[in-house]
Amino acid sequence: MANEPEDVADLGIVDSLAQLSFLVQAALGKVAAEHGLSVAQLRLLGVLRDRTPGMQELAHHLGLDKSSMTGLVDRAERRDLVRRSPSPHDRRSLLVSITPEGQDLVRRCEPEVERQIQDLTAHLTDAQRGRLSLLASALVSPHTPI
Repeated sequence: MANEPEDVADLGIVDSLAQLSFLVQAALGKVAAEHGLSVAQLRLLGVLRDRTPGMQELAHHLGLDKSSMTGLVDRAERRDLVRRSPSPHDRRSLLVSITPEGQDLVRRCEPEVERQIQDLTAHLTDAQRGRLSLLASALVSPHTPI
């Protein structure tokens, strides 16, 4: 049976969210490592699943500076996971898209990520998982530019 909120010691918002982020990053790291990826590369592919952002927009979304973003895309491009193409609206800008090989890797990783995250919440009731999902969505929505 799942612990009810009143049965669990409150770690406080800072510690509980920090520790939750550690658990999620560890889960992502495990899946990434199984596929020879870094967590940053896994996140990059996750963002590119359903959109083709510009480099600047992508860097902002991933919280990376320009040189880190360029290096990340360079490494993914060498593995034929992503490609850069000129923006039709601004010739100085580059768009980043996922390749068929990248899509194939995402299709293999998605169920594993799903399983890892579901395992983190396995001890919660369906109602608790639903509340957690809504609260997490409310928390991230103002910070998700893409």
